[in-house]
Amino acid sequence: MRERTVDKAMLFSNAFNQYLAWSLSEQLVGYLKRPQIMKLSIALAGLLYVLPAQANAQIEVAEASIAELQEAMESGVVTSAQITGMYLSRIRAYDKAGPNLNAMIWVNWDGTAEAKMLDRERATTGPRGPLHGIPIILKDNYDTFDLPTSAGTLALAGNIPPDDALQVHKLREAGAIILGKSNMHELASGITTIGSLGGQTLNPYDLRRNPGGSSGGTGAAIAASFAAVGWGSDTCGSIRIPSSHNNLVGLRPTKGLSSIDGIIPLSHTQDVGGPLARSLEDLAVALDATIGADPSDPATAVLEGRDLPSFVAALNPNALDGARIGILEAYFGNGGVEAAAASIVRQAIAKMVELGADTITIEIPNLQDLISGSGVISHEFKWDLIDYLAGVPNAPVNSLEEMLELGLIHEALTPGMRRRNAPESRETDAYAAALAKREPLKNAVVSVMEAAQVDALIYPTMREPPSFIGQPQRGSNCSLSANTGLPALSIPAGWTRGLPIGLELLGRSLDDVRLVALGYAYEQATDHRRAPVSTPPLLSGRTPRPLTFTVRTRAGSALSSSGRVRARVRFTYNPLTGALAYEARVSGIRPSDVFAVVLRTKDEEGRPYIERRLSGPSLSPSKGILTLDINERERLESGEFYLEVMTRNHPFGAVRAQLLPIRR
Repeated sequence: MRERTVDKAMLFSNAFNQYLAWSLSEQLVGYLKRPQIMKLSIALAGLLYVLPAQANAQIEVAEASIAELQEAMESGVVTSAQITGMYLSRIRAYDKAGPNLNAMIWVNWDGTAEAKMLDRERATTGPRGPLHGIPIILKDNYDTFDLPTSAGTLALAGNIPPDDALQVHKLREAGAIILGKSNMHELASGITTIGSLGGQTLNPYDLRRNPGGSSGGTGAAIAASFAAVGWGSDTCGSIRIPSSHNNLVGLRPTKGLSSIDGIIPLSHTQDVGGPLARSLEDLAVALDATIGADPSDPATAVLEGRDLPSFVAALNPNALDGARIGILEAYFGNGGVEAAAASIVRQAIAKMVELGADTITIEIPNLQDLISGSGVISHEFKWDLIDYLAGVPNAPVNSLEEMLELGLIHEALTPGMRRRNAPESRETDAYAAALAKREPLKNAVVSVMEAAQVDALIYPTMREPPSFIGQPQRGSNCSLSANTGLPALSIPAGWTRGLPIGLELLGRSLDDVRLVALGYAYEQATDHRRAPVSTPPLLSGRTPRPLTFTVRTRAGSALSSSGRVRARVRFTYNPLTGALAYEARVSGIRPSDVFAVVLRTKDEEGRPYIERRLSGPSLSPSKGILTLDINERERLESGEFYLEVMTRNHPFGAVRAQLLPIRR
């Protein structure tokens, strides 16, 4: 049995104080930059509770950057082993408990032992580089010799490859600590992250919605600060979509900039691998550690005769000054449900203009005809998987066909997998036709960019926000980069109804550093990054407990004369899940004269409206549980909700009381 790290720190006895500390920390996020948040949250905890100093609480790992973690280790404030233990505590608290994100499949509970060895190395010979002692997470399709590599499918649950993927090898050489493998859409064949082994991953910003995919486990895990940075793969959007859905940054690199050797394939022509991060600085550090040529991956021959770029060195807060951005109008959608993302990205473009960029509307002639039929996933997957399994000694299965025959594919994916298993030959006319369309598509895009003299094209990463779990996710703009091999960067652009929206920048081949620099300039001027409310900082290694509070109206607090009408509602609020349980009782009036008990608030223009109904006619007492979305949670925590009772004599409101679960 693997040894688990046990947090023996003091527990807070007062649940309200627990929640208050978290709430104040969350409130600070809106006003301070990350380094200030980290320092002030530590000071705030000391001021509020005057607790003894704890050896493992000298830095808050939630939202901490790689640079901040390195600074803390170099100064002796904290060790890598302690940081690793804090991340493992967050995984324990939030992955299969609390909000139950279900982002992880395999966890390396022995990670602290590896971290201790790296701490000793730091003390004797110094750090290897910026990833020394930094905990990371891998998507479950990256080969690791010491953890299973299952690609989210029961069929490969026992698959332990003989060696590491090339990028994993590079990460270990850089001193990174692999905390575990994240859930993914089974065999990378979808964008909502569900599978027969890992189940459904939840979006930490709204637990009712999907986290994107297929690298959705990595996206949710890094958004929730289960590690400093994580790795995914992208065949058609699988890095960029989770980045958009989880308020992260992610680069689909130029095909061949990094090796895909040791990544369970979906399509060798379109597959790439790379990091997802909470900031572009962290992304740049991660990219610098993993790019480079590999004889085992023929696509990396594109790097021959070239010096490898430095992403960290290219970061420039003024990169947008003088840049020229092409607005790919065809990818902004057709209004309706796509209108919000389009509007947010247009606002981002306006901000880029403020920062010195020039823009031009771009049209790629015959784009739809060029791109249609240029994807090759359905032609390559079956055969690429056979080739991968043939290279793994004692592989649990030998083919997709065998997986289907054994009934080991999730039922939601089985019909699609049967279609992908249908080709009876590697080389077909349809496959040849698809391959033949890719170069003309790439040439058309590049020629338009050259003619317009633009540094990048811009459009929404996803035209629609994250869909509810169980519903299809639509609105992807993934194919342009995937089918041309050109690099594309997704970065946070803003928010709609509490849900993150990403924008995508597409550049020329091997111009990845320019994209990251442009994104960095925008990020530094806007800072759209927000931590999810479902995974707040731990308090003494523990999650904030549900908060119970009672709201009472009084006779005399009437909106108009209401006699002796009173209401008493006992609430229990779980800040991790947004669940608001209630038990309401109205007195001083006959039940038949009660029309409703409601929660009322105001919109952005100050107009009142009913947000939620707690009770209908003649129902007193009444009880239930509401699941609040992110906007409702923010309004509740800000004291913007009022309890109101509507009666026969006063149908527009008899009595009112403010909900104050948090003292501001």
